[in-house]
Amino acid sequence: MMLACVEVGPESGAEASVVWLHGLGASGHDFADVPPLLDLPRVRFVFPHAPNRPVTINMGLIMPAWFDVRSLGGRALEEGVASAEDERGVRDSAARVMELIERERRRGVPPGRVVVGGFSQGGAMALFVGARFPDPLAGIMVLSGWEVLAATRHAEETEANRQTPLLVCHGRRDPMVPFEAGRRAYEAYARDGRPAEFHPFPMEHQVNMEEIAVIGRWLKLCLAPAPRAEPGAGA
Repeated sequence: MMLACVEVGPESGAEASVVWLHGLGASGHDFADVPPLLDLPRVRFVFPHAPNRPVTINMGLIMPAWFDVRSLGGRALEEGVASAEDERGVRDSAARVMELIERERRRGVPPGRVVVGGFSQGGAMALFVGARFPDPLAGIMVLSGWEVLAATRHAEETEANRQTPLLVCHGRRDPMVPFEAGRRAYEAYARDGRPAEFHPFPMEHQVNMEEIAVIGRWLKLCLAPAPRAEPGAGA
């Protein structure tokens, strides 16, 4: 079933798209007020709503979540404890996000003009999807996130996205997702010449205006129109 989404930007004729995933317990409305601050009028922003599911760390309460979180912070994220991860939930949500990217293709925006990103749990999903999508994407954006199913990365990462630009931002005082978890995710992917950026901020588990400015600049670079060939070039 296709995920329901909030959309900001052109309904048709978009030159590029950003699929932006919210954090645990939030919704697609969470970042819908950000696009006007980014000065990208021809870009369509797609903010999907995560499915509702029980979340272990919140006493099993049912809420919007890309996957169950069985432990948070401390050793589970700082050291990447695989046994604490909800592999089935991650893979189910990944398939749904990939279908959104395919829908953008059907709407006239090819994957090479799509950035997948997210905040917190959504950032973890964006990194997982972006690394494994079969066609080259325009960029992968991880805000206050971490890496899930790290043990599967080597076998599953696609050649198509080994050089896809990566942006990782994280608050140094984050009490929810440890700063080191974000930095470890960046270091795992910032290799072999990948164009990757890591930006620490003096903040907690949030997004601030300084970070939004970084996001806007980075998105403009990722989504800049390809230069047109001069008449007669290559003749």
